[in-house]
Amino acid sequence: MISNAILMEQLNQYYDAWLQYNNVYEEWVKAHGLSVNCLLVLCAICDSGDGCTQKRISQKWLIPKQTINMVFKDLQRKGFVELSPLPEDKRNKTIRFTEEGKEYADTIVNALRKAELSVIEEIGVERMQLLNDSMALFAKLFHKAGSINDNETNP
Repeated sequence: MISNAILMEQLNQYYDAWLQYNNVYEEWVKAHGLSVNCLLVLCAICDSGDGCTQKRISQKWLIPKQTINMVFKDLQRKGFVELSPLPEDKRNKTIRFTEEGKEYADTIVNALRKAELSVIEEIGVERMQLLNDSMALFAKLFHKAGSINDNETNP
């Protein structure tokens, strides 16, 4: 059996790596005059192709709808996005880039992707796949362990 001290050391290394990872993205977005939430919204709209909704972005990136709405208001004020009601549900709106917004987002998202892809190339596809698999397994097992613990504390 592995000692708690060894397990805690590994957990603390995981925390350190996670914080470094987040810090790198925070520094990147600040250098580009953005917030992380704005970057995620730009990526979501770019990746959606034909427009998306605040709800879809909120669900994908786990950002509160109020926060997304604030980002949209700012992007709209700058003339980068247009909101239009969905034909089947007038309460929800589709978000699309204006021409100026598309140029802006493409510049930002392409710069991000270029940096990320160069890192993957340097790490190597095998190590990147191992990282992805390990993170997915950690999330799955943590969810399972958390559900067990929740059931024990909330009868």
